[in-house]
Amino acid sequence: MKIALVHDWLNQVGGAENVLEALKRQYPASPVFTSIFDKKRMPAHYQDWDIRTLPIDRLPAIHRRHQAYLPLYPLAWNKLEIDNFEVILSNKSGFCHGLRFPPASLHICYCLTPTRYVWQLDNYLEGEDLSASAKLLLRPLVTVLKRWDYAAAQRVSHFIAISTAVQERISQFYARNSTVIFPPVETARFEAMATETIEDYYLIVSRLIPYKRIDLAIQAAGALGLKLKIAGGGRDRERLRALAGDNVEFLGYVPEAELPGLMARCQALILPGLEDFGITPVQAQAAGRPTIAFGGGGALDTVIPGVTGEHFPQMTVDSLKAVWRNFDEGAYNSQEIRAHARRFDTSVFAERIDAFVKQAWDAHTAGQKFQYRDPLNGN
Repeated sequence: MKIALVHDWLNQVGGAENVLEALKRQYPASPVFTSIFDKKRMPAHYQDWDIRTLPIDRLPAIHRRHQAYLPLYPLAWNKLEIDNFEVILSNKSGFCHGLRFPPASLHICYCLTPTRYVWQLDNYLEGEDLSASAKLLLRPLVTVLKRWDYAAAQRVSHFIAISTAVQERISQFYARNSTVIFPPVETARFEAMATETIEDYYLIVSRLIPYKRIDLAIQAAGALGLKLKIAGGGRDRERLRALAGDNVEFLGYVPEAELPGLMARCQALILPGLEDFGITPVQAQAAGRPTIAFGGGGALDTVIPGVTGEHFPQMTVDSLKAVWRNFDEGAYNSQEIRAHARRFDTSVFAERIDAFVKQAWDAHTAGQKFQYRDPLNGN
């Protein structure tokens, strides 16, 4: 099979790029089609890849302010037709699933989420620094984008969801079935740092942007008098600093080599926002540490109450405080936590993705209905 990889944009490193890295290891000869590629912001080894950008990559300042060009992405992807590959594997959170392909090809969409600012606009805008008039102007645009996004989703051959929460959204917004295959997590390097030496701090590892709701954790930690370390940077940094007291330490960017040890020594990881999957709880669990997470999204798959951590039911300071106040890090079995994390390892992802692609292609070429058979569970 000739396989093409498709990715929304390459101007930042996050969970979507972790998935892309795993797919590129799985299919190293495959080119990557993407809308924009900012070489300065991406890891140096990306320049060794065959990366093919859309014409909008040449628009002024698009690498720094790609969201300003939001209305153009559907048009740009809609004009792309990939016609010399058997399988197209898109890694989508935006609009890249809207590309065109011939009937002989197969398009498998690994869906990180249906486009958040199209289908969950109110949640996305919460905390964003936009005027009331700007938010009002967005609504008719989003109505148009919804129609396009839904129509584009109907052209996809098969959907894979990263979590049961995203599977439900694919069904609700796109009226499509999907198979859940969890994203890849390099559990071994975190497990190698597991230790019995636990220090007096809680930890957040995240981009500092409004929808991550780090403000809830800062306020709750301040009210409870608990030490909180925050690793990561982003445009919400100054606002969050203004909320924080002396109990909160902003670490900024933490090198990958130092992250496993930082997680292994914390009392627990805090995940205050709604995540589509959320890779950091699994990383912390691989290091033997529990997570306190908002009880929604991917945390429903990764955080098991009483076993690998706890959920707080409402995205409010009081709800988080109520759970955090009674949290006892000594009540969790670190070996059991690490065993749970291995379910999300990169090797598990690789085996399931490869089986899905091969089974879907075999069914496609045979003209048969496709039913995924999990190679690890036998169903």
